[in-house]
Amino acid sequence: MAASTKNDRVGTVETRGIEPVPDSERHGHASQMFWTWFAANISILGLPLGATLVAFRGLNIWQAVLVAVCGSVGSFALVGALSIAGKKGGAPALTLSRAVFGQRGNHGPTLVTWLSRVGWETITTTTAAYALLALLNTVFGAGRGTVLTLLCLLVFIACTLMISGLGHATIMWINKWATVVFGVLNLVVMGFLVATVDWSKVLDNPAGPVSGVIAGIGFIAAGTGIGWANAGADYARYLPRAIPGMRLVRASAFGAGIPLVLLISLGSLLTAGDPTLATSADPVAAINAMLPSWMAVPYLIAAFGGLLMSNHLSTYSAGLTMITLGIRVPRAWAVVLDVVLMFLGGIYFMLVADDFYGPFSTFLTLLAVPISAWIGVIAVDMVRGRHYDPAGLMDRGRGSRYWYTGGFHLPAVIAWLAAIATGLLFTKAATGADDVWFAGPLADSWLGTNGLGWLIAIVTAGATYALLGRRSSVTADSATGSATLEEATR
Repeated sequence: MAASTKNDRVGTVETRGIEPVPDSERHGHASQMFWTWFAANISILGLPLGATLVAFRGLNIWQAVLVAVCGSVGSFALVGALSIAGKKGGAPALTLSRAVFGQRGNHGPTLVTWLSRVGWETITTTTAAYALLALLNTVFGAGRGTVLTLLCLLVFIACTLMISGLGHATIMWINKWATVVFGVLNLVVMGFLVATVDWSKVLDNPAGPVSGVIAGIGFIAAGTGIGWANAGADYARYLPRAIPGMRLVRASAFGAGIPLVLLISLGSLLTAGDPTLATSADPVAAINAMLPSWMAVPYLIAAFGGLLMSNHLSTYSAGLTMITLGIRVPRAWAVVLDVVLMFLGGIYFMLVADDFYGPFSTFLTLLAVPISAWIGVIAVDMVRGRHYDPAGLMDRGRGSRYWYTGGFHLPAVIAWLAAIATGLLFTKAATGADDVWFAGPLADSWLGTNGLGWLIAIVTAGATYALLGRRSSVTADSATGSATLEEATR
């Protein structure tokens, strides 16, 4: 098997868009998924997630560690399971989704996915700009002003564009080596942060209710793996079909689980002794204040690098999703369009909005429901043995293989919409007691108050699609599954 191809070579611009990768160009190992998800999760955003468990869920440190393991490892095992579709079909997740929802019916899930990616990128970019501002202040004594803020945003976005624009091979290579470098830096920083913990307060914290543990698992899952579940196939599409699917599941679960459990647990540990992190509008500055001054530079470099590793993955997937929506531009230009929106979002968060965590939590809560509904449908479809027709995925005309009824595969679309409606019944999104963005009529029920609307959406979508879907819609495409790349892109 070739080590690389002209479409997937380190240091060159990937020319492939969303068209399926033929077997002759497949290469790599399951370990790539380990490095991919490790790199995506070594950012400091894991610390405020852990802080939330203690400050707002009322958990003690032991409960927070349990929640971190269940929420992060479990949700990324799901990411790995869904990435098997990428290995089978050789295309990005939302392109493969055309086979399930129909060429037109797939627009809804694809739009939601793109919004999710842009939102995550904005949050990551904002946090990275805070880190860079703090670094400049530490080294040069530079104050925070509008011009310098914009410059920091642009620097981070330029770094993101340089990696995401080059594409898959460069991303895979950088993930592995950056994980080692920034992982070591983060371990050093974490060691010093542990030294700041007030252990008497930590050990004296009483255990929270079981409902808080359940809610915490849901919150961590929604804030980690569920947000990436619709991107796993994007990075598995170049892998050979012969790789066992369970290897992808294990690589994804442990690749993300190791850094997330450490970071979330540390965030909980810090907050159990001092609630500053959970209430800070600038999490980078709050963490920096806990460290000795001479540790500021390595900490801020680690923070910037870790956030970059997460952001370039999200931006790459957003570009592929944008093309799937129908934007007819080369993949690299789709990335450029995406970073422009990222820049505008960063300006809003840093120069307009007053609250960092409010929009963050609200964003996660609302988008987790339609994404979870998509997961439920796709999971059932994969269990039924879906085989993907390369030509059918790319043929958006009437009468194409995945046109179904007017471009909609009604069982999947109905299941997705029904699951969204059901999940939102139990969902409440608010930035404060007096600032409720959305509240379903059952949001105050036990399921609603424990933040399980996203889980209800998964179960409802899967069950509804299992009842409505027909076996014939997912039988093996043995007659067309071996279509050539030329046939697929005509």
